[in-house]
Amino acid sequence: MSLQGQPGAPQPEAPLPGGPLSAAERAAEHLTDGEWHRLHPATPLLRGGIVFIAVLGFVLSNLRERLVSFFVGAPDVGGDPIDAIVNHGWEGWALLGIAVVLLGCLAAFYVSWRMHSFRITDDAVEVRSGILFRTQRKARLDRIQGINIVRPLLARIFGAAKLDITVAGHDANVPLAYLGSVLADGLRSDVLRLASGVRAAEAAQAQGVEGVAGVGAANPAGAGTGPVPPASRSAQVGDFIGQRVNDFLAPELDPNAAPPESVVKIPPLRLAGSLVLSGFSIFVVVVIVLLVIGSAGGAPWLLIVVLPGLIGSASFYINRFTKSLRYSIAGTPDGVRVGFGLLSTSNETLPPGRVHAVEVQQPLLWRPFGWWQIRIDTAGHSREKGAAGQPNTTMLPVGDQADVARVLALVLPTFTAEHSDAVLQGMTSRGRDDFTGSPRRAAWLRPLSWQRTGFRMVDGVVLLRRGFVWRSLAIVPLARLQSLELQQGPIDRLLGLAETRFHTVSGPVRPRLGAMDSTIGVDLFETVAARAVEAAARDRSHRWGVHGPAPAPAPAPALDQRIESAPRNDTPGEDA
Repeated sequence: MSLQGQPGAPQPEAPLPGGPLSAAERAAEHLTDGEWHRLHPATPLLRGGIVFIAVLGFVLSNLRERLVSFFVGAPDVGGDPIDAIVNHGWEGWALLGIAVVLLGCLAAFYVSWRMHSFRITDDAVEVRSGILFRTQRKARLDRIQGINIVRPLLARIFGAAKLDITVAGHDANVPLAYLGSVLADGLRSDVLRLASGVRAAEAAQAQGVEGVAGVGAANPAGAGTGPVPPASRSAQVGDFIGQRVNDFLAPELDPNAAPPESVVKIPPLRLAGSLVLSGFSIFVVVVIVLLVIGSAGGAPWLLIVVLPGLIGSASFYINRFTKSLRYSIAGTPDGVRVGFGLLSTSNETLPPGRVHAVEVQQPLLWRPFGWWQIRIDTAGHSREKGAAGQPNTTMLPVGDQADVARVLALVLPTFTAEHSDAVLQGMTSRGRDDFTGSPRRAAWLRPLSWQRTGFRMVDGVVLLRRGFVWRSLAIVPLARLQSLELQQGPIDRLLGLAETRFHTVSGPVRPRLGAMDSTIGVDLFETVAARAVEAAARDRSHRWGVHGPAPAPAPAPALDQRIESAPRNDTPGEDA
């Protein structure tokens, strides 16, 4: 599971390459000029306009008798209202009413589109919207935690995409819904270049291609400046259809976005197996067993009650499976990119240094197959769900040890071979290794997992291992640590034990380590507190594209010696 030679890992302290801009980046470059711009013309429809029209049509179809009787009198008993309109000669007025309603809807959609605009400056992204009640959201570029591009099925038909800019803070995201699909890809790269700090260095190059970008992107909506000849219109229609077909057939990850050897993918059979061997499957099996027992015991009504839920569970599996197809994780110059989806697609880019904690875990049913799952903590959370309906904090839904090594090399790019060896021990070892473990007396509290419980510090990160039935390894970069807590309850005090909690941003990973020797816990508290301050002072990931390599960490021999000389769980003479 060595990480040596893992290609494609983004280096947070290295400047981004300043090569020639891609076609998507050139098309979107004019959107970051600090001026206000409008979204895709189909935005009102995609944001709920089609649903509104469908609901309006349903209401009118059910109330047409009342509407006709209100305007032209009650129709004959059993007669059709349309016949009543024809008999009264109101066809023209009916068509005029329909036209007025459609024009009113179009006018409302147009005003909504005109009032919804955005701008991107050198330090912030702003969005303003609303007709009667105006709202304006602003996000600082240095607070960006990730950018998610979502392409629902209907939006893909229109050639549009939703760009969701994730920012640190509760409900602080800034959505741009919707943009042209190509513009969304280019705008994501441009915003990340601004956030990384390399845009200023590219000013001279940007001026050189300004004329080319302006010609290609001056009219992103595709509307001409004058009348279009019929032949050109047919050619545009053919190009539009061809582009949509190519979009649906294209791979989820552009082969030019990352080296193929750096891309982590999930085979469909493994994905299906992980869904079958999930906790929900255990629940379904238990329900089926209880249903059979109840039916055999003279309670057939259980079949009527439970059967619809069992049928719905089939759609649950199908939905999660299709949403996870074409799952890929790759290291790009902008950060780690996670993409998935078959009909509706989603891909999110996490800039370097935005991961606050990582957890590698293994459910019991996955152990015979060697499958693992990776979850992360980030300061911002996208509104969109991740693969298989899971939270977007699930970085790797299911993978083997090699996949875990490659994903960790992408998520935590400062990892070395030493980190890799420590991670392998933390994942598979049963104890008595380089991890500082719990004493034997901890078996009174953790009879199964006391030998696996332990920690290890390796070059700027702390690894916390726990769990026997449900294996878990938490990895916390010290530069991202928010606070540290040492806790000792009455039973822990009686046994001379303590619990250490590592506080990061809110998320699924909760790094903590219990049943540790109280003396070792105090030493760990002091060591981590000192190292976290040093790591935070050296951290430059907020401008990952302009700073050079970080200096080597200063040694702390006094603190390290106390940790290294502390008794481990396999020390002879440990009290029972």
